Amino acid sequence: MNCYYVETQKEGLRTFYTVRCRLDGKEVPAANQFLMHKLRESCSPNTVKRFAFSISYYLSYLEEKHLTVGLVFGMAYDRQHAHFIEFLHWLRAGKHILEPRKRGPNNSTCNTYLQDIFGWYQFLELENEQFQNLKVLSSHVVTFTNSIGIRFSVARKTFKGYLPEDEHIGRTIEQDQILMLLLHCTNVRDQLLLLLLAETGFRIGEMLGIRYTRDVDYENRTISVRFRENWNGARAKNAEHRRAKLSEETFEVFQFYLSEYRELLKKTEYLFVILTGEDSGKPLKVNTVYAMLRRLEVKTGIKATPHMLRHYFANERRRDGWDLFLISKALGHRQIATTEKYLDVGSDELAEAAEQYYQKHKGMFMADRLL
Repeated sequence: MNCYYVETQKEGLRTFYTVRCRLDGKEVPAANQFLMHKLRESCSPNTVKRFAFSISYYLSYLEEKHLTVGLVFGMAYDRQHAHFIEFLHWLRAGKHILEPRKRGPNNSTCNTYLQDIFGWYQFLELENEQFQNLKVLSSHVVTFTNSIGIRFSVARKTFKGYLPEDEHIGRTIEQDQILMLLLHCTNVRDQLLLLLLAETGFRIGEMLGIRYTRDVDYENRTISVRFRENWNGARAKNAEHRRAKLSEETFEVFQFYLSEYRELLKKTEYLFVILTGEDSGKPLKVNTVYAMLRRLEVKTGIKATPHMLRHYFANERRRDGWDLFLISKALGHRQIATTEKYLDVGSDELAEAAEQYYQKHKGMFMADRLL
């Protein structure tokens, strides 16, 4: 049973999450101080929400095992290591979920929850002198190069005991499928949204935060992602600013959309708005986009998500010869390794590339002379 739960509160454009005890409704100060700290670090609301739920699951696990954070800090290495391994398997079995399901979360999700807990423990170490470092976390140095070529070295703490990562298969969508979806859209707003997602590689939260009055350079056909709080909860990730150029054809659709819905758009600065009903003119929300895509799936049999369109963007640019670094910058990734997971390189494509290489460099080892 979950002994702790997460409460959500909205104040203006900001969302706050509070971990409470289910028995008496009291807050958990150590958890909520950490959540406020993450908000001050400009973490996205979704990230803070995940931290809140991760901590609520872990506190429920501690309650079940009759343990406290202080007792875990004081454990010997072997016992501490076993404790966190057991927590991973507790999560994998779905014991943190109130409603029974056939399957628990996958390994990657369980590992993410535990990483959140380690982040919380490290915060507690800094805030409370009585707590010593977790014994199971070992430090290693990671070196990387930023966008202007400066090398940095950062010390990171790792845990030797995470569940094996699930094989990552990037879900993408093909051009002919996107064309089919566009043909079955019921309005130009939905068509424009699909076109922009496919042409820019922006995240759906970034796209829904775009304001046509400030973020569009009409002369150069570019749109920009800016970090800020938005009424519809949309938000740029990683506190970043990016810009993307549109094709002439898509920009014509963009201008037609502005003309077609100019009366509605007068009510707001947001590019994408609700078209009908009592909320018409209000900024579009993420759940409305997913509902639209589900309706299109019923019509066409094609499953599509905004994230699949990001994968499409990445793979099309790779096939066109873009450098991996440029694709990574366009997607807003902090690490090249994240971009690599987006790229769908099939065995046939690898074989073709190898054949082209051998034809280009024929006889490089003079192997024919060995026979």
